[in-house]
Amino acid sequence: RCKSMILGSNGQNIYPEEIENQLNNMPYVSETLVIDDHGKLVALIFPDADRVASESLSSEQLLQKLKECVRAYNDSEAAFNKISSIEIFPEEFEKTPKRSIKRYLYQRQDG
Repeated sequence: RCKSMILGSNGQNIYPEEIENQLNNMPYVSETLVIDDHGKLVALIFPDADRVASESLSSEQLLQKLKECVRAYNDSEAAFNKISSIEIFPEEFEKTPKRSIKRYLYQRQDG
């Protein structure tokens, strides 16, 4: 959607939903939100709690697994679409009645 499009530093149009769809299909990921943080793409990741619990992963191990997933994603993408960092999000993202994430709540503010 145009509303959520991120304008890259070199003028590229980046559609976070496309990146999120790919990341959401990876193991250990329940849902993601890709935001622009001062020109860098950051993936906020809500982990798949059931899978984490079933494998009894520590938070360090989970972070390592998620970094591997994002590294695999980055290897197949153009430079402007690469995720620069990830943050594990402790709860599900707040959603509208139509079940889409309220993006504006998670945007980084300049300043």
